[in-house]
Amino acid sequence: MSFEISGKLHKKFPTDQKSDRFQARDFVLLLDDEQYPQYIKFQLTQDRCDLIEKYSEGQNIKVHFDLRGREWNEKYFTNLNAWRIEPGEGAQAVPDEANFPDLSDEVSFDDDNSSSDNEMDDLPF
Repeated sequence: MSFEISGKLHKKFPTDQKSDRFQARDFVLLLDDEQYPQYIKFQLTQDRCDLIEKYSEGQNIKVHFDLRGREWNEKYFTNLNAWRIEPGEGAQAVPDEANFPDLSDEVSFDDDNSSSDNEMDDLPF
């Protein structure tokens, strides 16, 4: 069963090499749309540890995750295992004006809207 939640990336921790074959990385999501802010810790494992790398603390993100639970010596542990992260609502980058070509020299508009007699108007109305 999978879940998803959106919030603000509050803190990301470095990758922790648990053994020679297992690594994990934690991060904290801040939910501040309630009366009391909620800090939710998620875990990334193995090849997914770098999913959080491209996001900055304070950025809105959406986290897709599974609930994982286990028992050890009559103690119970629950993990929120994140498996996909994407930009959250309002987190889309604003396009840089330098990426748009300057067309002001190439386009001209006539005020009189006149055309020569030899031009065919291909508009149906």
